[in-house]
Amino acid sequence: MNEAALFPFVDANPARPGTSLMPLLPIILSQGGQEREAVGLLDTGAAVSVLPYSLGEQLGFVWQEQQTPLVLSGNLASLPARGVLVSVAVAHFAPVRLVFAWTQADDARLLLGQTNFFLEFDVCFFRARSEFEVRPKTAK
Repeated sequence: MNEAALFPFVDANPARPGTSLMPLLPIILSQGGQEREAVGLLDTGAAVSVLPYSLGEQLGFVWQEQQTPLVLSGNLASLPARGVLVSVAVAHFAPVRLVFAWTQADDARLLLGQTNFFLEFDVCFFRARSEFEVRPKTAK
């Protein structure tokens, strides 16, 4: 069985401790020799993972070169997005390739959503304990 990594919920509003705890996951994004540390929000309600524009640029993506248009929903629905593949490392687990909707919005949060973060990792939320557990998927 795969070993799990345990993470604390993080207070998104330190001015009001305990009122806005979120499952924020530290990750390392890699693409084309570029590597960036980032923190992604685990969002079980997001159909896709979302990559903010400046972070995509830091990884070496060029907007005009991306040929896979995606349609976003919710508060990002009015913005264009392109599909990109990024290598993502979580804790001590082997890196996995994830699909992201790279949006032109810099104020978008880095989201880890159903496609395909939650297809690669099992996550268990323990909100009453203010922590969550992440483990790589197991082979069937």
